[in-house]
Amino acid sequence: MKTIDSSVDKDTVKSPSWLRMAQIGLGGIAVVLSIAIMANPALTAVLMVFTASILLLIVGIERVITGLFVPRKDRSRLVTVGLGILVILIAAAALAFPVGTIVLLTFVLAVALLFDGISRIVHGIGNKESKGWTKGLSIGVGGVEVALSGLIMVSPAFGAATVGFLIGIALLLVGIQIVVAGISGRRKSMEISATRND
Repeated sequence: MKTIDSSVDKDTVKSPSWLRMAQIGLGGIAVVLSIAIMANPALTAVLMVFTASILLLIVGIERVITGLFVPRKDRSRLVTVGLGILVILIAAAALAFPVGTIVLLTFVLAVALLFDGISRIVHGIGNKESKGWTKGLSIGVGGVEVALSGLIMVSPAFGAATVGFLIGIALLLVGIQIVVAGISGRRKSMEISATRND
């Protein structure tokens, strides 16, 4: 009769079957969602803005309620209520105009990308201590950033779609990792059961 090697981690050995099935199921859902996101990345950006706006709306309402009904002796109640109302207005505007919100956010990110690209180009040209390939890399990356920022400013939809596509890729990788973790855990459990039967 063979015994299980004591070097095997007990936590790994006793991975429950329901957990492995949950990993495989949730990983599969993540993979399907990632494919849907990559198929329509612009819609993903709209849904993100919509979700964030709802969360901000809830937070703003909570701030107003806190300011009105929590007893305080200082003037912070007025500040809390005022800021809560401001958050509610911003969230309502984002809900009413989700596409405009996406365009505005994308444009702001494009401006930040432009400044960073210019900074890298200037640093690469002015830095005389770096080697040739390092300087060239800095200038090249800066040039790519400037080009991308210009493309996004000209077509904000491109920037929104790119963000959605990258989110889809990240979710796909996460889903695959979760599925692999569930499958590998199942294989380990099957191998251990076979060893015990021997």
